[in-house]
Amino acid sequence: MSDIQLQSKRRRLLLGFGAIAVVVALIYGVWTWVFAGRTVSTDNAYTDVEVAQVTPLVSGSVVRVQVIDSQVVRAGDVLVALDETDGRIAVDQAEAELARARRHVRQLMANDVNLKGLSDMRTQEIRSAQADLARARANLDKATLDEKRRRNLIKGGAVSEQELTNAETDLRDAHAALEQAEARLRVAKASYAAADGARQANDALIADSTVDTHPEVMAAAAKLRQARVDLARMVIRAPVAGVVTQRAVDVGQHVQAGMRLMSVVPIDSIYVDANFKEGQLRAVKTGQLVKLTSDLYGNDVVYDGYVQGLAGGTGSAFAAIPAQNATGNWIKVVQRLPVRIHLDPRQLAAHPLRVGLSMNVTVDLASAPDARLARE
Repeated sequence: MSDIQLQSKRRRLLLGFGAIAVVVALIYGVWTWVFAGRTVSTDNAYTDVEVAQVTPLVSGSVVRVQVIDSQVVRAGDVLVALDETDGRIAVDQAEAELARARRHVRQLMANDVNLKGLSDMRTQEIRSAQADLARARANLDKATLDEKRRRNLIKGGAVSEQELTNAETDLRDAHAALEQAEARLRVAKASYAAADGARQANDALIADSTVDTHPEVMAAAAKLRQARVDLARMVIRAPVAGVVTQRAVDVGQHVQAGMRLMSVVPIDSIYVDANFKEGQLRAVKTGQLVKLTSDLYGNDVVYDGYVQGLAGGTGSAFAAIPAQNATGNWIKVVQRLPVRIHLDPRQLAAHPLRVGLSMNVTVDLASAPDARLARE
């Protein structure tokens, strides 16, 4: 084959490769313009969930642990049981205090009847003292008149000295009897005031209440309810359905209120945090539809979701040691903003995920922000 033929063949090959490259470039450009501009994707995405922390509300010694790490539990399942001895004693004491309070209130109500009778008796004593006082005044008037008559008659010798002396004595007795009657009336009034005050004080303790609505009984009943609640809290149950993880409690351990015993991961509520570059978020809106795949199942399983919201700041902004960009040797770094993706619960039930798994996320920018409403 001559050099001319080789050059001609080489030229045709180059032209063919050039034509293929141009076609590929045109196809890529058309695809980018028509399709790629309508979506944004990232593989910097991971599953996450609000983990439920299991903590005791009361202190006690652990007598039973009924779960292990990775165990699936339902909401309300027993996880840990504490020694109930102290709790039962507290309930017994609270029940005794409630019974004592009810007896005391019944006694106060019975005292009210007794004090009312005493007050009525003091009233009658006042009336009796008033009658005695009236009688003493009448006797004093009579004794005074008798003494005057005898004093007038003694000058004419109509009465003896002895009779006058007796009249004077009767007059002094009448004065003393009057003073005694007045004192007895004052005592009766004072006794009535004391009895009435005691009744008012007792009435203030039971006014507008029955035995069950009396504040003392209600306070004791509240303590009993609290004791029963504390006793029920000796059995620690799962707050949500999920998978047990990070168990840190064993039988015989004494735990304090608020101490973390384990966590429960509600895998049916898992969502995805997709970390998009800031330049990708121009057209991302809450409610747009999302397609997701996981490295766990591969491309054969595609999850449907929607954009639930954008984080309030980038990861670096909330880092333990935030970047100090005001220095002289600053280098710009493209930031990523977490975007929360809600997953279809039915698909999660069919293909469960775990926290921290890698995901591939593609947001459909052409979907309406409320497109997810039509799918729910």
